[in-house]
Amino acid sequence: MSAMLEVKNLITYYKTRMDEKICSVDDVSFVLEDGKSLGIAGESGCGKSTLAMSVMGYYFPPLYYQSGSIVIDGKDITSLSPDVIRRTVLGTDIAYIPQAAMNALNPTRKIMRFIEDVLKAHGSALSKQEMRDLAEDRFSILNLPAKVLDQYAVELSGGMKQRTVIAISTILSPKVLIADEPSSALDVSSQKIVIRLLHDLMDKGFVRSMLFITHELPLLFNVTDDIMVMYAGEIVERGAAKEMVFDPLMPYSKGLMNSIIVPEEGTRGHVLQAIPGAPPNLKIRPEGCRFSERCQYREVCKGPLENKAAGQGRIYRCRMGEGKLRDLYRGQEEQVKKFPLVSHTFVDEKIAAAVGTKGAEHE
Repeated sequence: MSAMLEVKNLITYYKTRMDEKICSVDDVSFVLEDGKSLGIAGESGCGKSTLAMSVMGYYFPPLYYQSGSIVIDGKDITSLSPDVIRRTVLGTDIAYIPQAAMNALNPTRKIMRFIEDVLKAHGSALSKQEMRDLAEDRFSILNLPAKVLDQYAVELSGGMKQRTVIAISTILSPKVLIADEPSSALDVSSQKIVIRLLHDLMDKGFVRSMLFITHELPLLFNVTDDIMVMYAGEIVERGAAKEMVFDPLMPYSKGLMNSIIVPEEGTRGHVLQAIPGAPPNLKIRPEGCRFSERCQYREVCKGPLENKAAGQGRIYRCRMGEGKLRDLYRGQEEQVKKFPLVSHTFVDEKIAAAVGTKGAEHE
């Protein structure tokens, strides 16, 4: 299968008013195959959205490009000017659904005006009626009535706004669609609808490949083929969606799964455990493992820090080998079975005092 998007050793950074350099995407490499979907997960501030903006090659201060290559369907866009990228790449080769999609629409313009502006900006020779027919066809696929085209954003519900932004972003049938947390501000029912519609766009060929960004690792199990986890600007693990959710290997990926409620069968009984501490300050480029200060296994962590292969295309960044990590995880699971509440339940002392109990005494 051919590569639709190939990113190699990409480094981009922010520059502050004090001329400080914050490297938010640090030596990132990955391949998105034609017809596939790839998820990007991680905590807020780990660089997910910056990576999305960087991959489009459309840089404006305070975001700057330093090095690396971005190839979309065989075309290297890293040397193109912003104006050329805007006219020939954005919308056709690659499109973006912004993180705050429901607030992305100008409230003073009708929806059809957005469609017309996108088509005209890319040199469309379609008449107004042909543009209207194209818009109605695309909106029907997204279960939006034609009357939405004549409405303002304030007249639409949250879910309808989200689908409208998706329709506008994909009106030119991009090769790669970047969806930056498209379901984070929606209720569960609307989330399900949006995810299903994104799949429909791929199935019908309006979008060929997709990058789906979220901080919810389990959500990606139902959305993407593969998942990669970001931490402090680096990719720390990548693998098939199923193994990343049910069998995470790198300690940070494991921590992400342990810190959230997972509804999938086979993981519902796991005990919630927070990741202690906070991510490192990227104003000073950290040396070595960037997760080490928060990792509960740092005392037994030995060996060179490198990207290790774990079979079937899976890669993780750690000092410890796969066998050592699995032994540590088995020992932890046995500890949970013996002392489920004492070892893994963290109860604030003030709250405990207020309810007249201690964490170890909960039953």
